[in-house]
Amino acid sequence: MAERPAHNAPVLVIGLGRFGAATAEQLVRQGREVLAIERDPQLVQKFASILTHVVEADATNIDSLRQLGAQEFSAAVVGVGTSIESSVLITANLVDLGIDHLWVKAITPSHGKILKRIGANHVIYPE
Repeated sequence: MAERPAHNAPVLVIGLGRFGAATAEQLVRQGREVLAIERDPQLVQKFASILTHVVEADATNIDSLRQLGAQEFSAAVVGVGTSIESSVLITANLVDLGIDHLWVKAITPSHGKILKRIGANHVIYPE
């Protein structure tokens, strides 16, 4: 099992819907550096002045994640929940990049089971 990430380690947050945004904002309030990745340009604009770093990118593309330095993070939160396919692909990409600690939002028990199987350490059912 991977070592627990440092208390002040930066966190990668993918998806700025309700869950991802609330998580990212709380991390920033706790003094953590956050890199948020979001596909929706309106959400990127909305959170640009609130979060440490916000970029518009497609996290289902592993090359985009590499270009953004995702592999340098030891912890990530995946807040994508509207598309199970995107959530699974993003999680698989983060596992492939060697991120040790993954908290991933699931929308059904079956979705959660798949996420666990591919390497999510923590599956969260917020709704």
